[in-house]
Amino acid sequence: MAGSATPATRALDAAGVAYRLHAFEHDPQTERFGEEAVEALGVDPARVGKTLVVIDESGRHRNAVVGVDGRLDLKALASAAGVKRVAMAEVAEAERLTGYVHGGISPFGQRRRVATVLDAALAAHDAVIVNGGRRGLQVELSPADLVALTGATVAPIRR
Repeated sequence: MAGSATPATRALDAAGVAYRLHAFEHDPQTERFGEEAVEALGVDPARVGKTLVVIDESGRHRNAVVGVDGRLDLKALASAAGVKRVAMAEVAEAERLTGYVHGGISPFGQRRRVATVLDAALAAHDAVIVNGGRRGLQVELSPADLVALTGATVAPIRR
């Protein structure tokens, strides 16, 4: 697909990971990016992951990938990460860290690699869909490939 290369798709290509692109026209008025992808693609929201950037009490960042159909449980994430607490990173901080715009953050090809935790409920699917590195671009791949490429830990982190 012309014009679809992003740091995320380049990272997937470089790793030899099989994936499928899903592109759609992003509505610039929306801020519900995951829900927009679910609606545009007509897929089960339990299979669509949103990548959220958090920061722990020591200033260390992490990615949390949780299904659009749920909410991130910060206490469960802290427990899975072995820290006392985590908080959502500021949008500008997440953008600076990842190199992606808010609503286009992919767990792949980030500017700086950080630890990733994938929600166990999302990992239970045969295929998952996550952001491909820009608004309106999603990638579908196996959870095993997501884990292998990001080095993710799988844990129950949703409520």
